[in-house]
Amino acid sequence: MTKQNNVVVTVTPEVKSCINTLISAVVLPSAATAPESMAVIGGFLGFSSNNFIKRLEGGNVNGWIDSMRAASPTRVKSSENYQEKCSWILYHPSALKLFDQILFSSKGKQIVFFLDYDGTLSPIVADPDKAFMTRKMRGTLKNVARNFPTAIVTGRCRDKVFNFVKLAELYYAASHGMDIMGPTKNQTAEKSKSDSNKAVSFQPASQFLPMIDEVYKILLEKTKSVPGAMVENNKYCLSVHFRCVDEKSWAPLAEKVRLVLNEYPKLRLTQGRKVLEIRPTIKWDKGKALEFLLESLGYENSNDVFPIYIGDDRTDEDAFKVLSRRGQGVGILVSSVPKETDASYTLQDPSEVENFLRRLVEWKRLSGVNPTSA
Repeated sequence: MTKQNNVVVTVTPEVKSCINTLISAVVLPSAATAPESMAVIGGFLGFSSNNFIKRLEGGNVNGWIDSMRAASPTRVKSSENYQEKCSWILYHPSALKLFDQILFSSKGKQIVFFLDYDGTLSPIVADPDKAFMTRKMRGTLKNVARNFPTAIVTGRCRDKVFNFVKLAELYYAASHGMDIMGPTKNQTAEKSKSDSNKAVSFQPASQFLPMIDEVYKILLEKTKSVPGAMVENNKYCLSVHFRCVDEKSWAPLAEKVRLVLNEYPKLRLTQGRKVLEIRPTIKWDKGKALEFLLESLGYENSNDVFPIYIGDDRTDEDAFKVLSRRGQGVGILVSSVPKETDASYTLQDPSEVENFLRRLVEWKRLSGVNPTSA
């Protein structure tokens, strides 16, 4: 219960149920306008889109610690953040509940999937080497690739993510899009406007490989005194995982990483879900990778494409921003807690991602249309 302009507003479970029913029942002409309409509802109920998430960034260690916490939410306090979560859901409704509106917007267009891996296709686990997706998810993903051009866009190195996915018919944009490889044989079921089976290969940060390897060895040595810290070499970038690090040790760990990078101005530090990412300073990210792959598929300046990007991490925001700027397709954030995002829709977890993908495959099968006529 909160006070707004001296008026007591109580959000009861019954009210929440009504809100959810309204979200699922509302019929909109375009999936792109659905979140904006939810925002109108949110405004009517007195919620603001800007007062429930803070971006905490800074150049000092305390700023990084705040940012690390913001990028790695662990729980929502029901009494404190209940209204906040209701507001967030209104602005970022469920892609499952508005599935029909998304399909309506894709009508007559080529659906192209871009999928993050960790936290999207597989659950987040303590040991990143054991982030296996379920057999059910792999089967669904294989069916998706049979019907739509599909790419995995991940911070992992390409060899590692391929060993997890084990599907050669996909495009892989690894190392945050700095290592792109596509099918080299007639492996996709359908062709796009251009030849989707044409080999695609792009590595814009190859000149940084010696530096990345050098910093990797230094960080292994510098971080071994922090219990639980793990440094992962993703070929064109590095990941310092702190999921298993006691929160009291986050500041010392961040300081060690910062001091190392002070000697390498051509590398930059960003953060994701309980991971610090070290990447070259080149202007390349998951959003650039999305645009590169669309161009490779023949959709650079086309209005006949409907990209769907699904991801759970802060690094996926670059792709969400690209879709928003292009005014095409939809971005879907995988999260069960409120986060600042440029995505239009949300899914709670990998099981909901699998459900969403499976429903699209089933729709395709029942509709009997080819991928370019949604």
